[in-house]
Amino acid sequence: MRKTIRLTAEDGHTLDAYKAEPEGEQKGAVVVVQEVFGVNGHIRDVCDRFAAHGYAAVAPALFDRVRRGVELDYDEAGIAEGRELAAAVGWDDPVTDIRTAAGALRPDGRVGVVGYCWGGSWAWMAACRLDVAAAACYYGRHIVDLLDERPRCPVILHFGADDPTIPAENVAKIRAAFPDIPINVYDGAGHGFNCDRRKDFRPDAARAALDHTLALFAEQLR
Repeated sequence: MRKTIRLTAEDGHTLDAYKAEPEGEQKGAVVVVQEVFGVNGHIRDVCDRFAAHGYAAVAPALFDRVRRGVELDYDEAGIAEGRELAAAVGWDDPVTDIRTAAGALRPDGRVGVVGYCWGGSWAWMAACRLDVAAAACYYGRHIVDLLDERPRCPVILHFGADDPTIPAENVAKIRAAFPDIPINVYDGAGHGFNCDRRKDFRPDAARAALDHTLALFAEQLR
C-alpha cells in the first residue's frame, strides 16, 4: 500500500508524509529522509523499494515547516531553491519531525533511518539525538561538521569517491573521529549516486550501498 498520510508533531505542527508498506510479512520500519529536492518521485521510489524488501517506509515532508508540497527538479535552480528551504527550516525542527515519523511507524522505537544528501546529515543527527535502532547515511556533506555528536545506535555511511562536495579529507576526518563506524566509499561515484534521476547515478554503487544498508537493517530491526 502506498499513500500520503498526515502526521502531527509534538509541537502541534502538521506535515505530510509518503508511506509505503510491504505486501507480505513486515521485517521492520524505516524513516526515509529527503534530499533538498523534497519528497519527490525519487524519494517515493526509495520508500517503495524498501517496502519491496519488507520494510514499512515513511518519508516525512521536512520542508512543510516553511512550504508545503515541495518537489524540485535536479538542476541548478532546484539546488539553489532547495538550499534556501533547508536554511529556512534550520537545525532543530527536522529532528522533531523525524521523531514523529518514527513514532508513527513503531512507537517502541525499533525503527531505522536512512537519509540521502541533506537527509544523510539528518540521518546522522537522528542516530545521535533520537532513540532509533540503526541509521544509514548517504553522502551527507554536513556530517564532518557534526563530529561532536555521538551516535547512539549502529550507523553506516556511504560516500562517492568523486563527490566534489565531500572531499576525501572530510571522509578521513570522519574515519578518524569514528574508527568503528563502517564507511563505504564507492569508486567512480559522485554526489547523488543513488538517484536514478541524476546524472551522477551509478547503479553498481547504488546496488552495493543498498545491500550494505539492508544488511544493517536486517540485523538491527529484528
